[in-house]
Amino acid sequence: MVGTEVAVLLDTFRRLIRRKANANLRRLIEKTHAADLALLFRYFNEPEKSFVFTLIRESEEATGELLSELDESIISELLSPLEPADVASMLSDMGSDDMADILNLLEDEKAQAILETLQRKESEEIEELMAYPDDSAGGIMSLDVFSLSESTKAMDAITAIQSSEKAEMVFYLYVTDEASHLTGVVSLRDLVTAPASAELKGLMERDVVHVTPDTDQEEVAKLVSKYNLLAIPVVEKDRTLLGIVTVDDVVDVIREEATEDFLQMAGIGKDREILMKSTFDNVKLRLPWLFASWIGGTIAAYVIGAFEPFLQSVIALAAFIPVIIGMGGNVGTQSSTIIVRGFATGRLQLSKIGSVIWKEIRVGLILGIFYGILLGAVAMLKFIDAPPELGLVVGLAICVSMIIATSIGTLVPIVLRKLDVDPAIASGPFVTTAIDVFGILAYFLIAISFIPSI
Repeated sequence: MVGTEVAVLLDTFRRLIRRKANANLRRLIEKTHAADLALLFRYFNEPEKSFVFTLIRESEEATGELLSELDESIISELLSPLEPADVASMLSDMGSDDMADILNLLEDEKAQAILETLQRKESEEIEELMAYPDDSAGGIMSLDVFSLSESTKAMDAITAIQSSEKAEMVFYLYVTDEASHLTGVVSLRDLVTAPASAELKGLMERDVVHVTPDTDQEEVAKLVSKYNLLAIPVVEKDRTLLGIVTVDDVVDVIREEATEDFLQMAGIGKDREILMKSTFDNVKLRLPWLFASWIGGTIAAYVIGAFEPFLQSVIALAAFIPVIIGMGGNVGTQSSTIIVRGFATGRLQLSKIGSVIWKEIRVGLILGIFYGILLGAVAMLKFIDAPPELGLVVGLAICVSMIIATSIGTLVPIVLRKLDVDPAIASGPFVTTAIDVFGILAYFLIAISFIPSI
């Protein structure tokens, strides 16, 4: 929905809530997609959330669909006051992977109480999923995977698919041997166009792209994107088929990982629901990251203070400090963003680092020469009474600052990547503050070299 549609729907819900028009609200809820309802819950206040959720709970299917779309903080807020038996009833129609995700949001004692109210088989499946890290293939896979034996005939396979109720994804039919080891995959198209008596082992593609339960979810997303898959199987090291990760989960992973990267690059942590946090929680999240900026600014102030006598003799130099800092920081962040996104999308490999570094340095040099000439000309025209070397100093300084910026912006994420540290954290305060310090230092060293002391 676009902004105007959200506003109209939100206003309609609130008017019906104020009037306690439950019948009309139920009809409106039935007509509203779960994803749109989840969006509205971000704007509802606590009484409105509670009132609407109570109506939605009348339908277990609708409740499950809504919970799978809601923000994590809202799920916790809605489910925490409820009894374990009530929560278990709501989750009963959901997939095992979605149930595991929701239970991971609740307190351990409550999650355990909910598990105890579920059927034994269902409970065991969810506990198995909860044992895997949240950001791994095992943590996001579904155990409701549809597979058949190699010796199954095409007609029998089609009949089996038609009678299957809980299959998570039947665009692909996974084929296993007698020991449940994954041996191949058959697309639904190949299956329905094959002769009725053909066995699956003669139809299947044996080279199956797969992952293990401990594969990072970001790597899973890269594989799905690279090979244009709708699902990817999760197998043990001996190729025992455990489950599948479907494309809808991969889309969520891509969104989550991109959000985390952008938040870290901005220097505000990686909590994807920062907009839902209180003012105090926002302060706690952002305070540590800004400390790096404070340190960098303090060092830059000391650098400027060390050249104070020289700065007093050539006051015009001070006018260009914001330009040196600002343009250097901008171009450095651009380089850093390119590198971080290159790593995130898999388009940049460590084996190609040398050429990438050299390319970014050349970009910095060309940009530095261009803006150096422009800024040098402005300096000479604006400050006629200043030393004639001012234009040269300013031009060289902006050129050197941009070369330094592209170098730091490129190298820091690469070094962090080699150290197995998330490179996204490099593009925030760490890169910009380093550029500020070195840019200012280069500016004054160039000025001392070219302008006679007075």
